[in-house]
Amino acid sequence: MSSPLPHPSAERIVTCPACQGPSLYGPTNAWRPFCSQRCKLTDLGAWASERFGLPETMESTADMPPLHT
Repeated sequence: MSSPLPHPSAERIVTCPACQGPSLYGPTNAWRPFCSQRCKLTDLGAWASERFGLPETMESTADMPPLHT
């Protein structure tokens, strides 16, 4: 028998994506999933400075429709 899913507003401890420390994930943590405002801003700064990024797929330009301006 499977266990019931936790209530969406239930608080739990998760790993902070920035510092890997414990972080309270729940409505009382304004910075969730981060543990603090510092970790949230550090992560935002990494995205803004392009240290993080999504992988770019290379597509053949022959397969792309022409651009209309």
